[in-house]
Amino acid sequence: MIYITLPDGSKREFPGPVTVAEVAASIGAGLAKAALGGNVDGKVVDTSYLIATDSPLSIVTAKDADGLELIRHSTAHLLAYAVKSLFPDAQVTIGPVIENGFFYDFSYKRPFTPEDLAVIEKKMHNLAEKDEPVTRRVLPRDAAVDYFKGLGEHYKAEIISSIPADQEVSLYREGQFEDLCRGPHVPSTGKLKHFKLMKLAGAYWRGDHKNEMLQRIYGTAWATKDELQQHLTMLEEAEKRDHRKLGRELDLFHIDEHAPGLVFWHPKGWTVWQGVEQYMRQVYRDNGYLEVKGPQIIDKTLWEKTGHWDKYRENMFVTESEKREYALKPMNCPGHILIFKQGIKSYRDLPLRYGEFGQCHRNEPTGGLHGIMRVRGFTQDDGHIFCTEEQILSECVNYTALLQKVYADFGFKNIIYKIATRPEKRIGSDESWDKAEAALIQSLNASGCEYVISPGDGAFYGPKIEYTLKDAIGRQWQCGTMQVDFSMPERLDADYVGEDSARHRPVMLHRAIVGSLERFIGILIEEHAGALPTWLAPVQVAVLNITDAQAEYCREITKTLQNQGLRVELDLRNEKITYKIREHSMQKLPYILVVGDKEKAAGAVAVRARGNLDLGVMSLEAFAQKISADIASKR
Repeated sequence: MIYITLPDGSKREFPGPVTVAEVAASIGAGLAKAALGGNVDGKVVDTSYLIATDSPLSIVTAKDADGLELIRHSTAHLLAYAVKSLFPDAQVTIGPVIENGFFYDFSYKRPFTPEDLAVIEKKMHNLAEKDEPVTRRVLPRDAAVDYFKGLGEHYKAEIISSIPADQEVSLYREGQFEDLCRGPHVPSTGKLKHFKLMKLAGAYWRGDHKNEMLQRIYGTAWATKDELQQHLTMLEEAEKRDHRKLGRELDLFHIDEHAPGLVFWHPKGWTVWQGVEQYMRQVYRDNGYLEVKGPQIIDKTLWEKTGHWDKYRENMFVTESEKREYALKPMNCPGHILIFKQGIKSYRDLPLRYGEFGQCHRNEPTGGLHGIMRVRGFTQDDGHIFCTEEQILSECVNYTALLQKVYADFGFKNIIYKIATRPEKRIGSDESWDKAEAALIQSLNASGCEYVISPGDGAFYGPKIEYTLKDAIGRQWQCGTMQVDFSMPERLDADYVGEDSARHRPVMLHRAIVGSLERFIGILIEEHAGALPTWLAPVQVAVLNITDAQAEYCREITKTLQNQGLRVELDLRNEKITYKIREHSMQKLPYILVVGDKEKAAGAVAVRARGNLDLGVMSLEAFAQKISADIASKR
């Protein structure tokens, strides 16, 4: 007898080995129809999977995360099936699941076109409507190599040839198409209904630029029509908010081919930068941080001591002078330890909080660069807290509260908390990792924050809390971190004199709130669709005259507001007022002041707010009070 334990704890008895599909059918016809796979003792499998021993089982449906993964994986195969049906000479290579969808790489004699994508997508729907069963078989490695060579699929044969000779490989068939895959897959193509092909791109075979350039087709797939439509709507909105597009339109910054992965800030963009930096500098001052500044280039021997040279070398820019090797710093932490070590530190000095707007460089691959979101040179609001073990909890709790306030001031209220635990490649003892991970968990519990555990995603020197923002259209951005590090002070021989007059190692807390300022400003631009809140807007007010008769009065208004610390732009051009209003509105200014003869005579201004809102005529003093309140509230 076989006993199957269901998620509710109930058991089902079967006379012998039983498939996932048969278990689902024994529960009910509805579940049998909805079943996409099963989770047997933590492993996701096909509905045809045969359970031969007593096992826990949950039926996977489209409502489950595993079910969505099955849908996307199977839709990638459906894409390959459609391409082979339409273009028999195309060769298939790999087709994995990615965030929100999938892709598949093909080798073909000519480039695919957007028109081809429409034809392929239609073919995919036609094949899905046939509801052909998806079946699995297993072949010895060499037999599988011969099979795919016989089909003319040389890329598949090459993939299989890299597998040890004594292993077997699994193949999945749907209709006339069979593909190499570990699986699992949905039971039939009819389960695949809500998908769309998104774009074409190039990709080198096996990611090596020395190999052939393949054609990559991206797609997205969802469990329901509504979810697909919501995703497509979000993508449309994201395109409108793209920081690269808005950066050009609002004249904030540009990326130049002469300095790939580095940012050229224009005056307006640098104003936004300064707004963020000066705000964070005030946060430092108000919360007991001492601002420091370390050098850009440091001898490699320091990076060897910290472990970066061994664990992070490929991401570092290296240079040489007088037969000594140096690295542009990819992070600020070792420099802060060297500052800490200058002079004797006492337990009375702890916690000691250092903050730095430290410029770092990392050798990111060209394909990974993305506007100002992913760059090679960036500045962090980097901070390090040196404390005792007893102080870890209070420092982490206070930091989480501070971070929540900062994010709220920038317009973010929805924060996701994740604790990333020890990775396979790490430094330090298991005992120190145990203490560090426990401290972070305890701090979030004390802060009343719900969180998830992300096994293996910690830094090589310590676990961390990752603070992720959810923006106005539902996207997630990981920004802040808090990392507990017992190892680096040990490696660089940092210590303090304890109450017992003996020397002790401090605990080092690595923390950043906005993280990379470049990336955070990109996030802000997209969150606010370029319409930055008044306190951050590069130009807060534009003053517009209707005729030359108001020009001098407009100059007086501008000077008065500038003397109050506002960023004001004066527009006295000989253009129609409607044209000037429209032009400044497109620049997403918070306020536009229009001055005609009536306003001049009354010593007033006509106020227009962003969004084409007419706030009427008011005195300059009343407007100044309004915008000051706006800035103070950080609305």
